[in-house]
Amino acid sequence: MNPALGVFFHWLGGLASASFYVPYRGVKNWAWETYWLVGGFFSWIIAPWILALTMTHDLSRVLHEAPASSLFWAYAFGVLWGLGGLTFGLTMRYLGMSLGMAVALGYTAAFGTLMPPIFRGVFASEVLGTRSGLVILAGVAVCLLGIAFAGAAGVSKEREMSTEQKRASIKEFDLKKGLLVATFSGVMSACFAYGLAAGDPIKAITIQHGTPRLWQGLPVLVVVLAGGFTTNFIWCVILNIRNRTGYQYFEPEIRGQVPARKEERILETVTDAPAEEMAVAVAVAQSTAVRAPMLTNYLFSALAGTTWYMQFFFYTMGETQMGRYKFSSWTLHMASIIIFSTLWGIALQEWKGAGGWTRLLVAFSLLVLVSSTVIVGYGNYIGGTR
Repeated sequence: MNPALGVFFHWLGGLASASFYVPYRGVKNWAWETYWLVGGFFSWIIAPWILALTMTHDLSRVLHEAPASSLFWAYAFGVLWGLGGLTFGLTMRYLGMSLGMAVALGYTAAFGTLMPPIFRGVFASEVLGTRSGLVILAGVAVCLLGIAFAGAAGVSKEREMSTEQKRASIKEFDLKKGLLVATFSGVMSACFAYGLAAGDPIKAITIQHGTPRLWQGLPVLVVVLAGGFTTNFIWCVILNIRNRTGYQYFEPEIRGQVPARKEERILETVTDAPAEEMAVAVAVAQSTAVRAPMLTNYLFSALAGTTWYMQFFFYTMGETQMGRYKFSSWTLHMASIIIFSTLWGIALQEWKGAGGWTRLLVAFSLLVLVSSTVIVGYGNYIGGTR
């Protein structure tokens, strides 16, 4: 194990997660459900299978030999993770971007990190009962503190907005309903970590077939992401039917109306699962025929989808470097996503015009989140030297 290398891999994964939505900005005249599903084929089907087939040995035999219970739970948790993503947009609708993001991310980070060792029955012995486990637990707490500061920065920014801007930003603010939805979304989004944990027997089998330990998680991603694809596919097809946009996959000419998208957020959901509310499409009547650039739309969607997958490609690599404390990988992943998403927001001037106090909160949240990854990495390091 090499915790420093593991932290680096998780940073790469966070960078990929924070960056994947940028290519979608190049997609023109497609509805959200169309470009999300096209990109999703690359995220959840094409990239996982190609890289697993390339980097591991005997993928089909490994999956055939895997216990049915492991395959079932890895897939089922993938489905539940998708549900968490689909409801994340409702959190934004009822609580606003900043508060909603902080609450949902807090639940996701806490549940995704702590529940796997609790289910395995090793939380008391390996986490609370060891110095390294307590250091890692402190790192998780620091990560949650960083998320809280990020949320405070968002709230501070919203307070600086005019009444009209606030009303336009959070038209349906409802604290009680928002907290309930944020709880559901955050807990369900953490199911991705559970799916990876459920795939431990698959990792053991692929190693037996000669797969290097660095790539042992790739066959598990094939199964978990198949579950995520199921949820995404069903929802996008429902939207295609409801909005009559299914033809966009095949025809360049847009019929009657063109979706005029609001500026998308870089971090779309807790773990970048779909949330239509985060990329609202408003139909705007057009008097002239409009065509969609089919080739570039497919290319940008493919690039976005592949970039999205790379977050978990690097995640599984980082997890292999964390030894028996691999559950801490989820905290590292969440912290890295927020760090690089915030940096993208700064680069794209999302904080332009914010006051000095708000900027200070943003800077402090970055410092705290980076510190959390260092603390978690150090906890893994001292655990590996015992």
